[in-house]
Amino acid sequence: MAEEICCFNKDTLILKPPKKSPLLSRMVILVFAVVFGVYIYTICLKRISTHTKTKFLNIQVIERPCRENGIELSEIPYMHYPKPETFSRAECEGNPVQFFAILSMQRSGSGWFETLLNSHANVSSNGEIFSVKDRRINISSIVQTLDKVYNLDWFTSASKNQCSAAVGFKWMLNQGLMEHRKEIAEYFNRKGVSAIFLLRRNLLRRMVSVLANSYDRYAKLLNGTHKSHVHTHEEAHILSKYKPFINSTSLIAELKDMEVTRAKVLESFNHTRHIILYYEDLIMNRIKLEDVQDFLKLPHMKLTSRQIKIHKGPLSDHINNWEEINKTLTGTAYESFLRSEY
Repeated sequence: MAEEICCFNKDTLILKPPKKSPLLSRMVILVFAVVFGVYIYTICLKRISTHTKTKFLNIQVIERPCRENGIELSEIPYMHYPKPETFSRAECEGNPVQFFAILSMQRSGSGWFETLLNSHANVSSNGEIFSVKDRRINISSIVQTLDKVYNLDWFTSASKNQCSAAVGFKWMLNQGLMEHRKEIAEYFNRKGVSAIFLLRRNLLRRMVSVLANSYDRYAKLLNGTHKSHVHTHEEAHILSKYKPFINSTSLIAELKDMEVTRAKVLESFNHTRHIILYYEDLIMNRIKLEDVQDFLKLPHMKLTSRQIKIHKGPLSDHINNWEEINKTLTGTAYESFLRSEY
């Protein structure tokens, strides 16, 4: 349009004098230019406005706490910010929480170990929550229970509530864990739950503890009361007086079964963030507890427990048919179980 207007040069005007006033022609051209400019501006404005609105509609506000300095990218999936339905975390809602589960077998030191963890000001370990059968009747009930625990809506005497930095519980292998280990491992990986394996190297000592504890459930040696754990040396001495009889015929097969179960669970959670601890190592070297605190990203504290060990000294003092058991295991892969003392 502008090029067509410019073609009316002065020579043309001389050859064909305009019928109308030059001022009027200029006014017409000016008005046309202004109208055309306004039209173009309006179209551009509409396009810009539409594009902006589209952008605004696609914007999503994601509420996410700022990442603390020093946290590596690999650790982020295990740093959680739960929002409990039953209380407010208040000023601690911006503090990350680690999710964990202590995976163990009965009479492997898990009760003692859990009291050590709970002596930390920022740890809440809620005991054997799956000892109740209804909570492990199927994978759905298990997941429902786990969700409640890790959302901080599970209350026990160990709960630290608002300012917990690590939350979990202890889970015995025979409490639905082995039956649903594949689904549970997937849950742990999806939810960023870390596994703490607490195992016992000397399976013969574990067997002695299992049999003695089972006997006391009915005998109730402590003034008619059954106690799985004791807090005084006098109580430990009374319970240690009972010497269980061990079936030597099935002993090796039972020890192998324990090893197979242990190997299966370790394999199932091989791709889950985990740490493997042995009861004997914790007894002999308390520095190992610092490894646990590092694993859970906790500030180091001195961890304590009031629990007293029941079966101390050589196993010959705690097995009724010691000579028979000694003969059965001598020369086998389990001979070392006969000699250890702690």
